[in-house]
Amino acid sequence: MSEPPGAVTLTEAPAPDTPSEKLTAQRVQPLRRPGRWIATAVVLVLVAQFAHGLVSNPFYQWDRFGYWFLRPVILDGLLITLEVTAYSAMLGLLGGILLALARLSRSPVLRAVSWTYVWALRSVPLIVVLLFLYNFSALYQTLSLGVPFGPAFLTFDESRLATDMVIAVVGLSLNEAAYAAEVVRGGILSVDQGQHEAAAALGLPKGYQFRKIVFPQALRSITPNYVNQLIGLVKATSLVFYVSLLDLFGTAQTMGATYPGDIVPLLLVVTVWYLILTSLVSVVQFYVERYYARGATRALPPTPLQKVRTGLTDLRARIRREAAV
Repeated sequence: MSEPPGAVTLTEAPAPDTPSEKLTAQRVQPLRRPGRWIATAVVLVLVAQFAHGLVSNPFYQWDRFGYWFLRPVILDGLLITLEVTAYSAMLGLLGGILLALARLSRSPVLRAVSWTYVWALRSVPLIVVLLFLYNFSALYQTLSLGVPFGPAFLTFDESRLATDMVIAVVGLSLNEAAYAAEVVRGGILSVDQGQHEAAAALGLPKGYQFRKIVFPQALRSITPNYVNQLIGLVKATSLVFYVSLLDLFGTAQTMGATYPGDIVPLLLVVTVWYLILTSLVSVVQFYVERYYARGATRALPPTPLQKVRTGLTDLRARIRREAAV
């Protein structure tokens, strides 16, 4: 049967004959990695054993854990921990900024004082600082402001001024400022020198240069390092128990002495609450870093929800490809 003029005849594509065509037509197989699968299996077994031990071991007394977790006495201690952390973080960061600026100053006196402070506070253990402040009234019963070696204008009774909360906040702030100073100084030094030169070429005042140009860029480097310090500060609040302030850990210690059979559940309660607090700090860190990444990266890093959506989309596409094959 003849075909009408102008008709197009569909023919099957010829089978690949050359080796290169055969190689192109074959489906690319991923490289086998048996070591990765073995390591994954071993890790999953260990995680399953650990989880099974947590659930099945009666020594943990999970019923008592549930009893203590939201008790008012525990929540009161948690509130004190949050207060001490918030005040110490704010004062410590402010002190760290001032110390960093003094360290970068052209004044040799400011540089020497800042270096000495950082050196001394990083050398002395935090518990020693807290105990020294707790017994400070034995050395100085009154504090005064006035002319050195002259008359005093204002006099304070140290025993009334230094409450347990004040001692804890001051001690943690002094210690935190020493570490925050190095974090801030490193962040400022990480800003490209061309930014300083460009700002100076525009005739901008030094204070404006620091607030609007240098410090916002330095925050990209300061944020992750200072959040590590902040997480350490959350855990360091457990030491204020030794200056008679009943924070989360101090409350658990007191309740453990009253109920000796509940020591392990109380320690688990403290552990879970510290995990929750540090996790919240990590979430805040992610969004702060994402905010200050604007202009430094072409695309902002995806949020956890965006990562989940992307993973589900990729998984569906992979399942469809596998079903089509």
